Amino acid sequence: MKELLIEKFHKAGNKLILLDYDGTLVDYKMAPQEATPSKKLLASLLKLNGSPNTKLVIISGRAYQDIDGFVGHLPIDIVAEHGAMIRENEIWKELVPDDEIWKQSVFPILNRATENCSGTFIEEKRFSLAWHYRNAEPENGISASRKLIAVLSAKTQVLNLKITDGNKVVEVKKKGIDKGKGTLYLLENNHYDFILSIGDDKTDEDMFEVLANNSNAYTIKVGDGNTLAKYRLENVQNVIVLLNELL
Repeated sequence: MKELLIEKFHKAGNKLILLDYDGTLVDYKMAPQEATPSKKLLASLLKLNGSPNTKLVIISGRAYQDIDGFVGHLPIDIVAEHGAMIRENEIWKELVPDDEIWKQSVFPILNRATENCSGTFIEEKRFSLAWHYRNAEPENGISASRKLIAVLSAKTQVLNLKITDGNKVVEVKKKGIDKGKGTLYLLENNHYDFILSIGDDKTDEDMFEVLANNSNAYTIKVGDGNTLAKYRLENVQNVIVLLNELL
C-alpha cells in the first residue's frame, strides 16, 4: 500500500491531506492539554503543506481554541469540533449553528457521572460536551461509561443529540455535526486527484464514509477496531513515518 500511495501522491496534480490530531499525530495523554506537538512533527507538517499543489488540513474533534493553540501558527486550514468550526486563511468561522441550550439538560447527567467515578472529568467545547474517563481505574471507567450512555440515550433522543462512544470518552453533540460534514465542505469547491485521510477514533469513521467510494482517496485507520478505512497503520509513529516518506 505504502509504495503505491507515495507514487500516486507525487504524480497527482491536486492533493488533499486530512489528518486527525489526537491518536493520529500525537499519542493520547492523561490530560488533553499535554498533547503538544513536537518540533519535529510541526516541521514535517510545514514541509508537507509546502509540497507542490498540496493542501493539508488538521481535522479534529478538539475545541477550536485548543487545536489552534497547538498548530494554529502553521499556515494551514483547520477543522475543529468534529466539523462544526473551520479556520480558513487564519480566520475561524462556524459551519453549523447551535444555540447550546441543550447543554443545560446534559450537564447535570455528566456531573453525576463525574461524582460517581473518580478520575473522570468534563470538557466543554463550543459544540459538544465530553466526559473523559482515561484517568479512571479501567474497570470503573468502562462500567461508568456504559451506565452514562444508557442514561444519556433517552435524553438525547428528545433533544436531537448524538452520543459518540469514543476512545475513553463519551461525547454529546447535536446531530448533523461530524467530520463527514467537514470533509464534504472541503471537497465542495475543489477536485482532488489524491486524497489522504488518516484517523484513529470512531469520529473519524464519518470522514472515511464520505471518502469510501472516492477512487482517489486513501483512507487509513490508526490502531485496532472496525473501520470503513481501506488501510491501517499500527500507531502514531507509523503515521509520522508515512508522512515523512511523502516529503
